[in-house]
Amino acid sequence: MPKKILFVNACVRKNSRTGRLAECLLSRLGGDIEEVRLEDVDFGVSDEHFIEERNRLLSAGDYSHPRFSLARSFAAADLIVIAAPYWDLSFPAALKQYFEQINVIGITFCYTESGEPRGLCRAEKLYYVTTAGGPILSDEYGYGYVQALARTFYEIPETEQIRAEGLDLIGADPEAILQDAVRKIKG
Repeated sequence: MPKKILFVNACVRKNSRTGRLAECLLSRLGGDIEEVRLEDVDFGVSDEHFIEERNRLLSAGDYSHPRFSLARSFAAADLIVIAAPYWDLSFPAALKQYFEQINVIGITFCYTESGEPRGLCRAEKLYYVTTAGGPILSDEYGYGYVQALARTFYEIPETEQIRAEGLDLIGADPEAILQDAVRKIKG
């Protein structure tokens, strides 16, 4: 049975360098790919009404509600590929909104009797693909954040970052940097 791959695409540029690396990875992985283009998702406003409705649905155990479709897809994936350019020491805001939508008790995680999160996702691995015009100064706010969620809340046992950085620095050869990242993907 082919692997179900969830491709969470936070790239907004038509010729995104991050998207290019992600496509290379996806072609290497093979499997059935479901793409979620974050620029096409209407996340709505997380106001009091939104939270109350969400809590009401969760209390009723209505996990089939369309509001939880992103969480159900995430939990059901065998592999997850997130493509997110490195912006302002992190990733695009839409990716944070996405995580707020998929963090659903009873779908992607639950709490044990002792209050510890326990993952309900079946993915064996999460790939985080990113590119940066300058140097990636810290993984803490980008990949580190995603890695912490994957390990702590979703219990995805393996994460891997694929990155190409310094693409726009004076004197850099962006194509050579990207090709180096492609070679690493192809192994």
